[in-house]
Amino acid sequence: MHIRTASGLIAGARHAREIGCTTFQIMSGNPSAWNPGELDPAQAAGFTALLDETGMRPVFLHAGYLINLSCRTGRNAPLYAKSVTLLKKTMERAAALSCEYVVVHLGSRRGTSADAALASLVDGICRLGDEICGKGPGVRAGPMLLMENSAGAGETVGSTFEELAAILDAAKQRGVRLPLGICLDTAHMWGAGYDMTSGAAARRMVDEFDRVVGVERLHLIHLNDSPLERGAKRDKHEHLGCGLIPLKGLEAIARHPKLRSVAMVMETPGKTEPSDEKRMDDLRALAGL
Repeated sequence: MHIRTASGLIAGARHAREIGCTTFQIMSGNPSAWNPGELDPAQAAGFTALLDETGMRPVFLHAGYLINLSCRTGRNAPLYAKSVTLLKKTMERAAALSCEYVVVHLGSRRGTSADAALASLVDGICRLGDEICGKGPGVRAGPMLLMENSAGAGETVGSTFEELAAILDAAKQRGVRLPLGICLDTAHMWGAGYDMTSGAAARRMVDEFDRVVGVERLHLIHLNDSPLERGAKRDKHEHLGCGLIPLKGLEAIARHPKLRSVAMVMETPGKTEPSDEKRMDDLRALAGL
């Protein structure tokens, strides 16, 4: 589950343990700010100690929403530079909190071509890798950067499996220094038009992802329902079973044998009902646990 940390990192991790999480996701400070704020060393140490004590692993740190690495031309150049800087700070924060992964949205191409957006993304990721890891040979250990698929709204990047594969392959060819992977959001896939209307359709979709991208590159699934029609090209989440994605489709993903080693978290709206405990019960039931 995505865990809110407004009351502090340690309180958030304790809540995750209390509701039965074995893995969870948090945000990196204010998700809509360029400055995520300073990390309290005592909170970071206590957070890491609690993770080690409870074995809740892996932990995912979601990067801020302002980041856009898909456009660097004209008046977007300052935004691009700020995006690289903020993502670097997020990666450093993840390392300080012993988070294994950082999840980032790929942003929008803002009127540029698909090829230009791809080049912009790969250059940004390579620059980030050089700044974090130095410029020597080889990929360095540290948090893995997971690129999240989009719902395809406007000119957002990464709504298709082919686009995600192209980004990973281009980064590999450039010798990127960071370990890279993919995060898939079911509400985003539904918005982009992928078929989860039945268990069989969802299983075919997983097989398509494996063929195009490779399940070995998939490290996280945001298991979200959506209140919108399939193909709406919009990003909106709903609790499992309360939206328009058939439960049989979500169940097929949660129970797919190819995805047994892939972490799954929910990012559903922050309502009082259902409670976090009920949400976790629903997720476990969906996964057959």
